[in-house]
Amino acid sequence: MLIKQASDLTENDVTPQSAYLNRRHIIQAAGGLALAGAVPRVFAEDQSAPHWLDQKVDQTVFRSVTTDEGMTDRADATSYNNFYEFGTGKGDPAKYADNFNPYPWEITVDGECSNPGTFDLEAILSGSTATEERIYRLRCVEAWSMVIPWIGVELGKVLQQFEPTSDARYVAFETVHRPEEMRGQRSRFSFIDYPYVEGLRMDEAMQRLAFLAVGMYGEPLPNQNGAPIRLLLPWKYGFKSIKSISRISFVREMPPTTWNLSAENEYGFYANVNPEVDHPRWSQASERRIGANGDVERIPTRMFNGYDEVASLYEGMDLRTFF
Repeated sequence: MLIKQASDLTENDVTPQSAYLNRRHIIQAAGGLALAGAVPRVFAEDQSAPHWLDQKVDQTVFRSVTTDEGMTDRADATSYNNFYEFGTGKGDPAKYADNFNPYPWEITVDGECSNPGTFDLEAILSGSTATEERIYRLRCVEAWSMVIPWIGVELGKVLQQFEPTSDARYVAFETVHRPEEMRGQRSRFSFIDYPYVEGLRMDEAMQRLAFLAVGMYGEPLPNQNGAPIRLLLPWKYGFKSIKSISRISFVREMPPTTWNLSAENEYGFYANVNPEVDHPRWSQASERRIGANGDVERIPTRMFNGYDEVASLYEGMDLRTFF
């Protein structure tokens, strides 16, 4: 079973003990800071900050990894990642994201839905469902991976608020465009046509593993990891999990996606983790797992990153053609 109830494990089994000291206070801060946009690594004692996240926390701990998979250290997960809006180096996001201010934050919703508009992030999340903690594998197309605990809400439950019509066959996402704060967006050497865009079929978006994260390791999302809200699709390569979302559009036709536009033969629309379909320049049969204490282990890659329950979404499809 991919998602286990809290009775099957303890918090110490899934998260370092230090991350759970004052857990309720930390999650309370996450609600305020994720919305107020303070630098996530600093927690202010602001009693006026909204506490909606604390009030809505579902105390059930969700786990989607096996017990023998060690957690990636927070220091590694927040300092080794891709977010080209801040630079192409793995350390660039952590180095250059401090000038990004994720407040005020609004998300525009449009297209084939009955409830479009521009919504404050707090309104979107408070109108959906209780926040959860889920521990997901994150597999990068570059053949490295991590195991990270996230706090957020199920994507499908958020999308239902906007009442997509029967004409909505896909959902498209767009990253915020702020060149003055995101140095990569204004770089003359960039090969990406910003803003970053991504998309899913509606049935993929409504799959229960699709997740919108507002925190990680019991804290608000750091800027370099996609503050204040990002997508997580654990059965797909990491570039599908778009960060700092500012627009959601319900559309009839398959939407363009940034990496498919940049290199169509290398990055398909579906981007499902598949050890049998290599990248044109490297094998996808194995991956470098960045685990606890910075340990790195070469492990076999699993189909759909091990999340077998999504297989029915692609029944009858040639996943070598629709990669």
